Amino acid sequence: MSDLGELLRKARDQHGLTLDDIQETTKIRKRYLEAIESGDHTVLPGPFYVRAFVKNYSEAVGLDPDEVLRLYQHEVPAAVEQIAEPLVVRSPRKVKSQSSERLGKIGFSVVMWSFLILIVVVIWVYVINKDTDGPKQVDNSTNITEASEPPVKNEGGSAVTPTKEPVTPTPTEAPTTVVFGSKVGKSDQYNIGPAGKVHKVEVKVTGGRSWLEVRVGSNQGEKLFSANAEDGTTETFDLNGTLYINVGRADLIEIKVDGVLVPDGDRATSKKLLLQPITNDASTSGATVTPSNDANQTE
Repeated sequence: MSDLGELLRKARDQHGLTLDDIQETTKIRKRYLEAIESGDHTVLPGPFYVRAFVKNYSEAVGLDPDEVLRLYQHEVPAAVEQIAEPLVVRSPRKVKSQSSERLGKIGFSVVMWSFLILIVVVIWVYVINKDTDGPKQVDNSTNITEASEPPVKNEGGSAVTPTKEPVTPTPTEAPTTVVFGSKVGKSDQYNIGPAGKVHKVEVKVTGGRSWLEVRVGSNQGEKLFSANAEDGTTETFDLNGTLYINVGRADLIEIKVDGVLVPDGDRATSKKLLLQPITNDASTSGATVTPSNDANQTE
């Protein structure tokens, strides 16, 4: 087994994936994946496919494909660019005949006369309809003014205008905010506002299978979900404290807080996030909120 194949196999085992899982994610045949792990590139169709398959394999197991190709360039053949000679295309000659020119003039004349006739017909129809329209009758049943209540008289006999009680406006709830706070280890921390509200976190898998892990506080906290989530999986959680989320393919995962999208880079690589509810409304301006001790230990 080559060094490159050993690296890919270890990354696959760390994510708990099989070759069948990689085949389903990358659409690469299993025998080609086995050839890459064993270092037998003669089985693959050609040098171009070796680089393309290694890149897709690396993305599926959460590795940086460009870094993998750079470190193991001695094992991966260089890409060969084929330069195709440009073909000289001659523009077709335009052949005009006297008959075609005559037909063109006749067609143009027909179109112009048809347009003039259409204008005359439209004007004639408009004049006829205008003359036949009779005067519109006024609807006398409509009240000129709206009915109003008579003024109330007091004991002295003077009229007192009734007053209406002021309507108290219903307070509106502050919208949810998702603001990047800081980098905590390998995790991106986002401050979730406003304070004093129990937020709803929704994690949805779209487009394929991806590793999904959700814990309370940090990567060592209480496990809420940990599995290879299938396409279409949707999980919801209450954000009462710090929430740790680890995904294998960020491009297949969509994370929302109260319907507000959390930016995760949308790349075919792994991503770690910390969702931290703020405790002070002033933190929504972008100031960093100090995470809990468990969050500081996140890798």
